[in-house]
Amino acid sequence: MSKLLKEFKEFAVRGNVIDLAVGVIIGGAFGKIVTSLVNDIIMPPIGMLLGNVNFTDLYFSLEPERTMVDGKHISLAQATDAGVAVIAYGQFINIMLNFIIVAFCIFLMVKGINSLHRKKEAPAKAEPTTKECPFCLSTIPVKATRCGHCTSQLVQEDAR
Repeated sequence: MSKLLKEFKEFAVRGNVIDLAVGVIIGGAFGKIVTSLVNDIIMPPIGMLLGNVNFTDLYFSLEPERTMVDGKHISLAQATDAGVAVIAYGQFINIMLNFIIVAFCIFLMVKGINSLHRKKEAPAKAEPTTKECPFCLSTIPVKATRCGHCTSQLVQEDAR
């Protein structure tokens, strides 16, 4: 039993688990911000442009006779309280917008992180202009046929 607890402790304090926990907490908070953005800022003007439509109240009733009161459709909340079977496509539209915004933000975040992690390409190596003399180990020009330091005759690379 103590071995199991020891393994769990090692797992729980490992950096990846803590990073994951922080990510989940921040993700939950970010989700609430996006939900508020969609419901409170984006959807009202769109609804106004479409004739004062509240997207959260848009639904399709599977029992139309139960959703009419005095010739008017009841709200989604009233329909669900009454136990009417409905397809709430307005809420689905809101949730899809939430998803698209979150996915786009994550895409931008990953793209930014990847650009920080990209390694700069190594510059192409230029042809060497010097070499070592095999006799005295002095540095001499690549095209030299005789060492300027020890005057040894050098074998040309092309002649080999």
